[in-house]
Amino acid sequence: MQRLFLIAEVAGRTVAIDSDQVESVVDIGEVTAVPRAAKPVRGLAALRSRVVTVVDTEAALGLNGCSLARRAVITRVDGHSYAMLVDVLEDVAPFVLKPLASGVALEGAWGTAARGLIERDGEPILAIDLGALVPGSTLLPDQD
Repeated sequence: MQRLFLIAEVAGRTVAIDSDQVESVVDIGEVTAVPRAAKPVRGLAALRSRVVTVVDTEAALGLNGCSLARRAVITRVDGHSYAMLVDVLEDVAPFVLKPLASGVALEGAWGTAARGLIERDGEPILAIDLGALVPGSTLLPDQD
């Protein structure tokens, strides 16, 4: 069965995000740092008369972080809104989600966030769960 997926780029990798996880797509303005926040939390930003937690998605994946990313996917996890930073937003299109083949090894938190694969023009694209990358999520490994 086909579902709608948002195609984006995170840490140089093209990913697919189920449209059920996407509240909106925005450009992030000023971000206010939060003292003592988890490493992946870039800070807080005002968005349409509300405050969202801005998450450096690359840092949540255990990478260096994306200091220049200004685009974000807004998602809700446990009733809270998060702006998940992405490098590039491409398009929304219908795809069939396929399971990851057994034996596929993904490094770091990519494996935790992976939900399967979609195929676009014969190329596999990793489908990810944004909720797995939210700091404090029981799925997110500790980041030191």
